[in-house]
Formats: sequence, C-alpha cells, structure tokens
Amino acid sequence: MRTVEIDEAETHLLALIEEAAAGEEIIIAKAGTPRARLVPVEAAKKSGFAATFGIWNDKVWMSDDFDAPLPSEMLKEWGVE
Repeated sequence: MRTVEIDEAETHLLALIEEAAAGEEIIIAKAGTPRARLVPVEAAKKSGFAATFGIWNDKVWMSDDFDAPLPSEMLKEWGVE
C-alpha cells in the first residue's frame, strides 16, 4: 500500500489508476491525512461496496395493500389523527 498526496495524484492520475487496476492499493492524502483509497474494482466488490439486487425475490411476500393508509379508528387510538 502506497500513500500519495492529492497534488501528486492529480498529476499522475492515469498511472495511479493503472497501478490500482494491477492490484495495488493507493491511499490519497491531504496534508498527510488519508482522504480516499484507490483500489481495483474487484477488491471493492469483495469488501462490500457492490449491492446484490433481487436476492429476496420469491422469498418474501408483501400484501398488495401494505402501504395503504391505516384506518382512521387505528390512527385515533394512537393519537395521530
């Protein structure tokens, strides 16, 4: 893992991207304080940044009226209406 300052990262961005694509993790810092991390796309997916859509398809049932307004009697009981 290598750390570069923001001004160096701006100057050498294409080279840093190629290094990250090759597997190197690069920390981009501002005045020595880490601000961002440049990693290969596959590494980002493995660390939980990518979402898996449709994982609950056909596993969860929801009523058609799930988001329908509640009856006024129920709202009165809760002091909402």
